[in-house]
Amino acid sequence: MASASSSSATVTNLMLAIYEKKTNSIDLYRPLRQYICFTYSEREAVNLEDDLSTVKTLRSDIERVPDPAPTTRRDLLTSYFKALCLIETRFPISSDRDHINSIQFTWFDAFKQKQKAVQQNIHLEKAAILFNLGAVYSQIGLSYDRATVEGRRQASHAFIAAAGSFAFLRDNASTKASMGNSTTVDLSVECAGMLERLMLAQAQECVFENTIAKGSTPGVCAKISRQVGLYYEEALAALNAAPLKDHFEKAWIAHVQLKAALFYAEACYRYGLELHEKEEIAEEIARLRSGVSTLTETKKSSKGAPAQLLDAISKLEVNLNRNLERAMKENDRVYLMRVPSPSSLPPLPAFSMVKSMQMNDVLDASKEKIFASLVPDSSAKALSRYTEMADDVIRTQAEKLQQGSELTRVRLKEMDLPDSILALEGNFSLPEDLKNEVEKVQASGGPAGLEGELQQLRDLRRVNQELLVQTEELLQKEAAEDAQFRSQFGTRWTRPQSSTLTKTLQERLNKFAANLKQAGESDVRIERSVREHASLMSILNHRPIEAALPSLSRPIMSLDANEDAIVGALKQSLRQLETLGAQRAGLEDMLKEMKRKDDILPKLMTSTGSYEDLFRKEIAKYDHICEEIAQNIEAQEQLLMQIQVQNEEFGAVFNLEDYKASREKCYKQIQAALAKCKEIKENINEGLKFYVTLQDAINNIKQQCSDFVMTRNIQCREMMEDVQRQMAGFNFQDRESTGPYPSVGQPRQNPRSSTQQLTESQSISHPSPQTPYYRPPEQPMHGYGHPPPPYTAPQQPSPYHVPPSTGAPYPPPHAQQHAPVGHEYGQPAYPGWRGPYYNAPAEQSGSHPRPPYTIPNPYHPHQSGYYKQ
Repeated sequence: MASASSSSATVTNLMLAIYEKKTNSIDLYRPLRQYICFTYSEREAVNLEDDLSTVKTLRSDIERVPDPAPTTRRDLLTSYFKALCLIETRFPISSDRDHINSIQFTWFDAFKQKQKAVQQNIHLEKAAILFNLGAVYSQIGLSYDRATVEGRRQASHAFIAAAGSFAFLRDNASTKASMGNSTTVDLSVECAGMLERLMLAQAQECVFENTIAKGSTPGVCAKISRQVGLYYEEALAALNAAPLKDHFEKAWIAHVQLKAALFYAEACYRYGLELHEKEEIAEEIARLRSGVSTLTETKKSSKGAPAQLLDAISKLEVNLNRNLERAMKENDRVYLMRVPSPSSLPPLPAFSMVKSMQMNDVLDASKEKIFASLVPDSSAKALSRYTEMADDVIRTQAEKLQQGSELTRVRLKEMDLPDSILALEGNFSLPEDLKNEVEKVQASGGPAGLEGELQQLRDLRRVNQELLVQTEELLQKEAAEDAQFRSQFGTRWTRPQSSTLTKTLQERLNKFAANLKQAGESDVRIERSVREHASLMSILNHRPIEAALPSLSRPIMSLDANEDAIVGALKQSLRQLETLGAQRAGLEDMLKEMKRKDDILPKLMTSTGSYEDLFRKEIAKYDHICEEIAQNIEAQEQLLMQIQVQNEEFGAVFNLEDYKASREKCYKQIQAALAKCKEIKENINEGLKFYVTLQDAINNIKQQCSDFVMTRNIQCREMMEDVQRQMAGFNFQDRESTGPYPSVGQPRQNPRSSTQQLTESQSISHPSPQTPYYRPPEQPMHGYGHPPPPYTAPQQPSPYHVPPSTGAPYPPPHAQQHAPVGHEYGQPAYPGWRGPYYNAPAEQSGSHPRPPYTIPNPYHPHQSGYYKQ
């Protein structure tokens, strides 16, 4: 049999210590002294000069390089933490204007020192000091000679204190320190908990080593070893979870992982020795196999682990295999037992010999004398204690009152009271949210106002149609004049034909006409939807809307004619319930008034007896009101039970269930009418926006056509003059050298006077004002009032195939495609034309009057492509 001394315990003495957090220098002396002067007096600040200097010295020592003696550092951190506790209750440090806002605490992450936390919050300072206290305790534990029994005992105590520091940090400071805008992971609740588990594991490991040294039984050693492994497993689980994952070096994780596996295997080894003594060979084989398997799997991920730890694992694996081989031979030759699967075995027994130290006494600052003069005297402290007692009474009774009122509200709502009584009297009510929606729709015109909005759609469609006709007539008139002169002068009329120059404009007009036609079809669908759902939406025309609700009527026939008695009894009970509610409100006000007047400070300052006796006597004055509150709650409960019985009788007599069903049906009808009315209004608004935007685009292209016609008229006059000169026998050399008539916008030589050139240049560069949105022509134009000319452009797929109920019937602006810019004259033929009609810019100030319909244009100038060159 292998002896216990051949295990790995003698070579696993490799543990971790935590480095302290680093900080930046700050001055506490000046801000604290200024606060004392401002809040108390200059004299008080002078009296507390020694205390202020002590705090300054403590903080300066914290900032310096750690003292070579960890115990000295431990005492320094403990003293400074106690001072911080006293400062916290006397000096408000925060970013508030009335607080001490000139102090900023800065602390760097202990594991990733490039990360830091900066807060105007003393909680960060306290949390960092607690972290460093735990770190120093871990360093103290690592400093002992753990080759001796006494050294391991002292190290275990130090690790227990470290675990207590990190537990205190987790439970009292981590959450507060993490509430600021700037935090670090090492002060999180998760990190503090992980470090506590790690320190407990190392403390238990020291105990295990001493247990082995004392020659304890294999069963005891196995239990202690298993607990070491459990602590390491808990630390490993925290390291592999957020927010600690990827925050620690891989060597840390490898160390903890190997330790967890090592002590699990050690427990299997020790437990196997005990099983062997009991001749339970089958379970021994299973336990040994489990330990070997764990070590084998762990070694695969042991990259970066210390060689000393890997050597311990290898030695333990040899011992496990040796005992496993021996047990298997004995089982094959002697016992012939069936070996169970390792997964079917119960967990190994574990026993913890350590627990985190309670740090409350160590860090208690109640006996410290620093800033003693700023602490209230004994009477003030006793008053605070009594105030807490009184506040507790007030808070408990106020909660009872609030719960009673809430219970009444819920129970009455379940019984549909008092709504059913009001409905019987003709006082109908609608759910608040539903009523608000109805009032909003009625305020905007309701279903009756839809016809006016439909008329706006028709008017806008007609205006757009007229604008299209007028624009088409401009181009037709110019083309007819050009054809007439071309027929009259023949080959002498050398300028380009109108049809070659207006192709792009004509295509735009055709597209506008096609979209206008599609919009008209959408308008028809909207009008049809209004007609089809007029009866559904008619319920919204009731003013007030409660007039549409069904009424709760009395039964036609009654055997005993006791309806009035039933209603009267129920009303009486409801009035009594209302009275109890008013009493609760009065009791709550009485509590507040008693608390406001409850001042026992004079009695405290003159009392020579026990404060506790005085407290019991004074707090007893709240007993009578507490008793009244209890009676009120009890009476309410009895009354609610009575109301429930009466309401059931009321519902049976007045057929309340049928009334509720018809009322719910009416609610649903109102909701359906609201939904349909909103849908139609949204579609109409979309149409109005569409037509206003289209009107902008048509006015834009109409202006371009007007500019084009003006330019062509100027060219026509100049060409007629040239042709007349040629026909009269004048021969201009420059005209022969330049060939055909130059394009619009290109320079040409002309013997005309500079004044005439300037006049024509001005007439070209300053086109006529843009046509207003809705203005009939000043003179009858050819073809006005007749059907629009046929548009031969290929019809685009209609974007309005979706039924009106599923969405807006008008095409979204982005559904159109940008058209190319024409270049008939060597440069853009019509400057300012870019993009389809639906991206028309918002109306420019002063260009033309607002349309008669004030629908807001959703397309802003910075989104449009009209004026972007």
